[in-house]
Amino acid sequence: MEEGVPSRTAYGVALRRAAHQLLDRPLVLEDPVALAIVGPRGLEAIRARAGRFQGPGGRGLRASLVARSRCAEDALARVVAEGTRQYVVLGAGLDTFACRNPHAAAGLRVFEADHPATQAWKRRLLEQAAIQIPPELTFVPVDFERQSLPDALGAAGFEPREPAFCSWLGVTMYLSREAVLHTLAFVASLAPGSGIAFDYTVPPGSLPFLERLRNHALRSRVARAGEPWRTDFEPADLHRELGALGFTRIEDLAGPELNALYFADRADGLKLGRAAHVLVAWR
Repeated sequence: MEEGVPSRTAYGVALRRAAHQLLDRPLVLEDPVALAIVGPRGLEAIRARAGRFQGPGGRGLRASLVARSRCAEDALARVVAEGTRQYVVLGAGLDTFACRNPHAAAGLRVFEADHPATQAWKRRLLEQAAIQIPPELTFVPVDFERQSLPDALGAAGFEPREPAFCSWLGVTMYLSREAVLHTLAFVASLAPGSGIAFDYTVPPGSLPFLERLRNHALRSRVARAGEPWRTDFEPADLHRELGALGFTRIEDLAGPELNALYFADRADGLKLGRAAHVLVAWR
């Protein structure tokens, strides 16, 4: 990201989550707040470009975005039932979970950690959409490449001695390998019972030909927006790294597994390819 400039891709993600609410049935992720946060111009853009959103590339990207959020929120629900009361959304962008938090009555606190510019921009969008910031939400401004995440969270009231669940969606591919592993090491240092859900991309050379072409087009598009992808992982290598950091249980879901979980028996062709993985790791 450029200094002082909010994430350009964050709005694109929100737009596709909103498109899912308008174009797809049944819903994989119920997110009515996404419709409000993109605003009337965003909704008009979806309707005006419905053909683009419904093409193979558009459907595949939208499926990936809603599946990763659904997977993270399903894992969160399991640990809340077991007593976890801290949820950290790393690189939150325009994520709307805190504004539709189904676990607020159970006492779940949500910490959104993101770049200061993106966070200030999100606050403006929430205000324009008349979306109230819930009392359970705490904003944690932090630059992952330059600042200490533990220090920023501690200053915001996060309790490292209590278990926490983290989500880190749509971020790892934009960071250096070192920055990714550094953040995962922090999660591994949290109290026993803590965990994280994050997505990552595999090297394009491991993809089938047509998926490789679509993956190349997506990489080119985000690079032109000023946010190039920097890091891919081979699954086996990543699993070894996670084990070395101290994670004791890993669930790594690729496209076929996510399709079986969330997109089975659909008539609209909404499904994922093989480029993206969603991984849940437990301390």
